[in-house]
Amino acid sequence: MTIDAPAGIAVVETTSSARDQSSYVDWPAVIAGIVLASAISIVLLSFGSAVGLNFLDFNAREGASPIFIGIAAGTWLIWVLVSSLMAGGYLTGRLRRRNFDATEDESDLRDGAHGLLVWAGSAVLGAVLAVAGVGAVGNAAGLAAATATQAASNGAEGSLDPNAYFVDTLFRSSQPVDAALARDEAGRIFTMAALGDGTVAAEDRAYLANVVAANTGIPPEEATARVDQVIANVEAARQNALEAARIARNTGIIAAFLLAASLLIAAIGAYWAAQKGGNHRDSNTMFADIFRRF
Repeated sequence: MTIDAPAGIAVVETTSSARDQSSYVDWPAVIAGIVLASAISIVLLSFGSAVGLNFLDFNAREGASPIFIGIAAGTWLIWVLVSSLMAGGYLTGRLRRRNFDATEDESDLRDGAHGLLVWAGSAVLGAVLAVAGVGAVGNAAGLAAATATQAASNGAEGSLDPNAYFVDTLFRSSQPVDAALARDEAGRIFTMAALGDGTVAAEDRAYLANVVAANTGIPPEEATARVDQVIANVEAARQNALEAARIARNTGIIAAFLLAASLLIAAIGAYWAAQKGGNHRDSNTMFADIFRRF
């Protein structure tokens, strides 16, 4: 095709072959959006953790209601995810190179798709970092557990024997026993109770009272009262542990639900923000009050 141009004006003819072979996905713009969204979320989440807006400890603030802290933490999580991904989506839409053979509606769709890619990439990156963090904590916990197990096995070889409690019942005596042996046997009795419903059998309770009286010299009635008090304390500690486990389980469920809901809302926000960024790109919209040349 020949184009007649006025004198002094150069006309450059372009072909659509290069454009047809190029991808509609502008990966550098997508990566830029992911980096920005991740950076903003890290800053905001760090700030929230500093003021106690996290799901690890709802009692981090003295005098604050755990329910209030939970609601505030959930609201903060939604705000962080939505705002950071919207910022990343807007940047991607603004930076994306538009294929000018597309209609306005098609261009908006492609801008929004780039926003969804920012959302997906940020979600995958966050999941990888979370799994890596959990793995590191698990390795540290496993090392600590192995060290504690080794120390316990070095200090008391027979304490890990699952039949130790039943063996103890074979050799119980009304005569005073060594204090160290009595302490070990009492520990196994309480361990057996904790593995069950927390109740110490009547014969174990009577045996403990006799051993305490024989080794401390206190009257049998006082020894029985002391045993009952210890049994009550052990049961209270067991109930506290069960309650803490229940709260941790419920907190995990709520946190997972909030995270899923936040990500869904953030996907919509990233899609919309990317379209808005593309519209501002096409119309050369400038925010002179914020971004200006100095």
